[in-house]
This record gives sequence, C-alpha cells and structure tokens, in this order.
Amino acid sequence: MLLHFFYSLGGSFRWSIPFRRALVACTTAALLSCSSVAASQASDPWREANTTVFKWNDYFDQLVVKPTAFAYTTFLPRFMRQGISNFFSNVDDINVLANDILQLKFAAAAGDSGRLLVNSTVGVGGFLDVASSVGLRKNEEDFGQTLAAWGLGSGPYVMLPVFGASTVRDSFGLVIDTVFNPLQLIEDRSLRLGLFLLDETDSRSDVLALDELITGNRYLFIREAYLQRREYLINDGMLDEPFGDF
Repeated sequence: MLLHFFYSLGGSFRWSIPFRRALVACTTAALLSCSSVAASQASDPWREANTTVFKWNDYFDQLVVKPTAFAYTTFLPRFMRQGISNFFSNVDDINVLANDILQLKFAAAAGDSGRLLVNSTVGVGGFLDVASSVGLRKNEEDFGQTLAAWGLGSGPYVMLPVFGASTVRDSFGLVIDTVFNPLQLIEDRSLRLGLFLLDETDSRSDVLALDELITGNRYLFIREAYLQRREYLINDGMLDEPFGDF
C-alpha cells in the first residue's frame, strides 16, 4: 500500500457506508482509466517531479507507516480501535460543520451539529458513535471542497511529500483544514503530536485491505482514484458518468 494512496482517500476522515460505495466506484473508474494513459485528461504538467515525490512517499510508507498500522491492527482490540476511530471522527465533525456553513449547506450543518452534540455528550466525548444509530449520518466536507463550491478551479495535479495526492486547490484547503483542526488547540506539543500520529495510524489501518487493489501503473492509479473521489465529494455523490473518461 502507498502512503499517498491512503491520504488520497481522505486522510483522517472516517469510513461511512456511503463512502465505501463511493470508493468502490472511484477505484473501479481508476482501474478502467489506467488501462490507457491517453484516456486521462488530468492536468498533470509536473508529472516528472510528482513521480519522484511519489517514489519517496511509497518508500516511507513501506518502511514505517504500513508496518506501524499493521501492528496497530494486530495488537489493539477491535473495540478499542473503533472507539479511537469514533473519537477522531467526532473531532473532524467540527471542521465538517464549519465547511457546511461556508458552503451554505444549512441542512447538512444542522445534521452535523446534531452529530457533534449527541456524540460529544451521550457518546462519551465521541468514543461511541451514537449519532449514526439514530440516523444522523456523517458528511464529508473540507476546505478544498469549499473552495470548489466558491468556484475556484482545481489547478494542476500535485503529489505532496508525505501528504500525497492533491491538486493546487486542495493543497491550500489542506493547509486551512490543518490550521483549524481542533487538535491544534492542545497546548502540550507532545500530546498534540501523539494524537496526530495516532489519528493517521488509525486511518492508515482502515485502508490496509486496499493495498491489493493497486494494479498496473501505480502512479496513474493513484492519480485517477484521487481525482475521481474528489469529483464525487465535490458533487455530493452526484456523478453523471463515474466510469467514463476523465
């Protein structure tokens, strides 16, 4: 598995059933598109540099991140991993709510504020996902999607060191989301760093099973899977031709 693939599939957000279905669609589309390089219309003018970063990301993932995530999955009981996943999902809901409002999605904002309230209280600080059991499903919003909703074009595709697949627009969005991550409010640097690492380890463990799905030209696979998924999220799941040309 590639570290950049993990981040391209959403970084720290949690996995809902609708997202799993979206991932299947996007991964299938990536498989189809990678069968022909000419079929892709992705703006990738920095491909040579992107490929170099891609290789370094892959090396780092194989050396450090994947083994750590595997050990985490192997030795930590499932109920504990689920609680940790729920906790970080609850933290993420704060950013999701902010981006709902910035995109004027007030119905979604109402649902996400309900999730946040229920899980933060009845759910014991978010360790229990009570909200989902009462029909308050998790939405996936970030500042990159907000910039898209405001009409900003994606710009060229870019492979970021460590953080992986992105576009110019989504890179700016990533910076804003990181700055306003509630975990940044923790004053103890060691605790803050430890929580960030735990969050990413937990998220990486969620996608270990996807390693086997990467076939053919891995660079193209990652690129197309990322762009397909971003298109899916930006359009709130409404893709007219999810398996067509890019």
